[in-house]
Amino acid sequence: MKAFLALLKIDLKLARRNRAVLFFNYLFPLFFFFVFAQMFGAGQGSAILQVVTMVIVLGILGNGLFGAGMRAVQEREENVLRRYKVTPITPVPLLCASMITGVVLFLPSVLLIVFLAHQFYGMAIPGRLVSLLVFVCLGAAAFRSLGLIIAAVVNSSQESNILIQPIYMAMLFLSGATIPITLMPHWLQNVTQFIPATYLMTGIGGIIQRGESVAANWQAVVALLLTTAVATFIATKLFRWEKEEKLRASAKLWVVVVLLPFLCLGAYQAWSQQDLVKARILARDLRRGQTWLIQNARIFVGNGPVIESGAVLVRGGKIEQVYDGTSPDAKQLHAEAIDAAGKTILPGLIDVHVHLGGPGGFYDDWSKFDPEKANERELEAYLYSGVTAVRSAGDKLDDMLKLRERFNGGEKLGSELFLCGPLFTAEGGHGTEYAKNMSEMARAGFSAQFLRIPKTQEEARKMVDDLAAKGVNAIKGILEPGVPGYSFNRMNLDLLRAVVEEAHAKKLPASIHTGESRDVIDAVALGADSIEHGSFRDEIPDATIAEMKAKGIAYDPTLSVVEGLSDFSKGKTDLLKRSLVQQVTTKELLTGAEHAAASAEMKSLREGLAHYPLSLEEGSRNLLKAWHAGVLLVTGSDAGNFLVLHGPTVQREIELWVAAGIPPAVALQAATANAAKLLRSDQRMGTIEKGKEATLLIVDGNPLQDVHALSSISVVMLKGERVGRNTLFEQK
Repeated sequence: MKAFLALLKIDLKLARRNRAVLFFNYLFPLFFFFVFAQMFGAGQGSAILQVVTMVIVLGILGNGLFGAGMRAVQEREENVLRRYKVTPITPVPLLCASMITGVVLFLPSVLLIVFLAHQFYGMAIPGRLVSLLVFVCLGAAAFRSLGLIIAAVVNSSQESNILIQPIYMAMLFLSGATIPITLMPHWLQNVTQFIPATYLMTGIGGIIQRGESVAANWQAVVALLLTTAVATFIATKLFRWEKEEKLRASAKLWVVVVLLPFLCLGAYQAWSQQDLVKARILARDLRRGQTWLIQNARIFVGNGPVIESGAVLVRGGKIEQVYDGTSPDAKQLHAEAIDAAGKTILPGLIDVHVHLGGPGGFYDDWSKFDPEKANERELEAYLYSGVTAVRSAGDKLDDMLKLRERFNGGEKLGSELFLCGPLFTAEGGHGTEYAKNMSEMARAGFSAQFLRIPKTQEEARKMVDDLAAKGVNAIKGILEPGVPGYSFNRMNLDLLRAVVEEAHAKKLPASIHTGESRDVIDAVALGADSIEHGSFRDEIPDATIAEMKAKGIAYDPTLSVVEGLSDFSKGKTDLLKRSLVQQVTTKELLTGAEHAAASAEMKSLREGLAHYPLSLEEGSRNLLKAWHAGVLLVTGSDAGNFLVLHGPTVQREIELWVAAGIPPAVALQAATANAAKLLRSDQRMGTIEKGKEATLLIVDGNPLQDVHALSSISVVMLKGERVGRNTLFEQK
């Protein structure tokens, strides 16, 4: 051990005297640190996190491939190694000393970069600093071992340069160290999974940006450790003391053997896409960390107040400050300015009642309908339209859980998804007309597979428990019989009571679908958290409305679905002509809807809807009663039903409310603060207040005077990320 420590001491002294070693360990990373900081605007938002990650990876590459590889070859050519040959030292301590020396020399550079980022650009010291240093040590050791095996298989400095350069360039440009992986074509992103430096980028990025531990990056850690062990072993076997000792050219193939752990990991990642998903999430985090100052705008706070002229400072995905009147200069705040003069800022709109499993329209050729892609486009369409959160009020559970993971987790960009899961209802449905309607509904993309039909209270409670365990955000039951296209018996109140009680026991809100006043009366008595639809057939009693107010039960009138069903039954398609609908809906869906509204095949369904007892006027009157009584109002559209296409649903719902006599400010609050409260997310969204998520909508004009201004969208921001609406539907 004393001999090894003496050797390590000598190696450190020699390294400190080597200009190339000092350059690649200190000057090389620092040069790129300041260049990248300038290029990426490191003083603004979270860009500094990306800069630090890139510079550390570049430093590891320089320290390993050039620092270890080139230095080892030089020492052999300068006969430094020959001097050790006559001592009782084997290649193993020499190689280990070289790796330890490299790591020891590089760690101060990492700490210096973190310090400079903190001092000059305000980056917080990583919460997992120890994990960062451990991961950097593993990476530096692995890449130095790669450098050492390159030195072992080449016969001269010239050969070393020839072999190192292509490996170094591939890692430089295909790992994300200089060009973000997410900017590359998808096929090239898969290629990057075979590049060892890619795992340095995602690992260090995860630790710095998301506070991950070393254990969270275990796959990369295993690959780095295997590479270190294999490369050290092979380098030991191929070690040469003198420059006169030569190896065959085929010996260079040992480099491929050393890379095998990463080739295997790359094949797995190219199949599973896990690391690419992580890269997309990290890139999204960086975009959400940008700093913005929205100036000169009217601000609808969401819960009542309106600032006629003010500004909103967004930093790190959150609202850092709301200014009433003038604000500091954007440059002073290190923010990018958005001039919103003549515009209005609102919290992102929320639709608490959608069915993503129903397209809202039709296809002439249903074989071309891809439910998964359709669901993804629907969430993109909502975000494009400024509807930043939606609640699935009855869809296939597994489909919605996967969709929520992709979008809410940041892999894809779209409206935030909340879900109820399958609907609780009763058995029923008989007769040829029902069967015919079911067939036609199925052609329209609907399915009865999202229904739960319990037989006993115990079974009902067990079903709720299963849904809660899978992570649903709410529980929904159907009380109304005779749903269009189906024909269910009215659900037993004892069964529904068991559903509601168990939902509350699991701390989940319970929503109940109603169709007439007796349904509303029963739902309120059962303790529902929200009434979906209310009554379109008769007047809800004053006592029931008062009870809703007293219990804090939300009222979701869904006027849009009544309008859509009514228009479809009459063959009218004016709702398809709205500008935002045209922008977000595919041509195939629009054309199919136009044809279905006039087709003979859908005649029986249209006639059935025409005789279904729905009245927009009655629904509007009940909405007005609820408002006058002070009931909590929320906006839901029941999108996915006929002619209620996914996208600008809240805009149309608010237009119908205002036409019914609801003041615009009340309708806007229902679509923001109130809806967030129903979703139990009002602590982070729904209002423009300091500390809330920066999920915002900027529209031209003043929707408080003309609600049609809600469709004149200027900017959509989701958790601090300014949405590129022009490219939103081009996501892969």
